[in-house]
Amino acid sequence: MSALIIGAGSGLSAWLARALSARGPVHLVARNGARLAEVARETGATIHLADATDENAITDIIEGLEGRLDVAIYNPSARLRGPISELDPAKVRAAIDVTAFGGFLMGQRAARRMLAQDGAHKGTIIFTGASAGEKGFALSAPFAMGKFAQRGLAQSMARELHPKGIHVAWVNIDGAIARGNHAPSQADAQLNPQAIAQSYLHLIDQPKSAWTNELALRPWVETF
Repeated sequence: MSALIIGAGSGLSAWLARALSARGPVHLVARNGARLAEVARETGATIHLADATDENAITDIIEGLEGRLDVAIYNPSARLRGPISELDPAKVRAAIDVTAFGGFLMGQRAARRMLAQDGAHKGTIIFTGASAGEKGFALSAPFAMGKFAQRGLAQSMARELHPKGIHVAWVNIDGAIARGNHAPSQADAQLNPQAIAQSYLHLIDQPKSAWTNELALRPWVETF
C-alpha cells in the first residue's frame, strides 16, 4: 500500500506516516522539509517539497509516484481570525486557497491516478476537516469558508467516485490535537494524534459495502 500525505508535519501527519509505513511506502509533502527529517528517518518516507496550492508541483508529485497510489490524505488549512469588517481580502483569498483549492488539486490529481488503477477498490482519499466545516464561528469567517468548501468538495467527490471504486471521506477533527507534554487536566480535552491515525486506518480498511464518507472525532469531554 502506497500513501501520500500532503501538509505533513510533526503532529498528526507524523503519526499517520508511522501507521501507514508499516504497510508500504509513504510520501510526505510540505513546504519545509526540516520538520520532516526525523519522521522520514523513522518511517523511510520520501519527502517532497511543495506548496499545496501549486498546481504544477502537486501534479508533478502525484503523476511521478511509482507504482500504485492507494491512499491520499490532505491536511493543510489556514486560519485567519478577525472582525469581518477588518479582514484583508488578499489574506482571506490566500487562506481559502490553502484549505479548499489545495484540497481540490490533490483530490483531482489523486482521483485521476486512482481511476486508472486496477482493482475493485482503487484507493482512498481523505480530507482532514474541522468543526468549522459544520458551523461558522464568530471572527473566523475565512476558516469557515475554507472548511465548508472542503467538506462540499469531499461530499461531491464521494457521490461521484464511490461507485467507481474510490473511497472518499472527510474527517471532522473537532478539538485541539495534543502536542508534546500536557498537564493531566488538559489530557482529556485534546485529541491524541495516534488515536486519530488509527481512525484513518479504519476508514482505509473499510469494506466497500459499508464505506463512511464523513467521520467526526472529538474528545469525550468536548461539547458539540
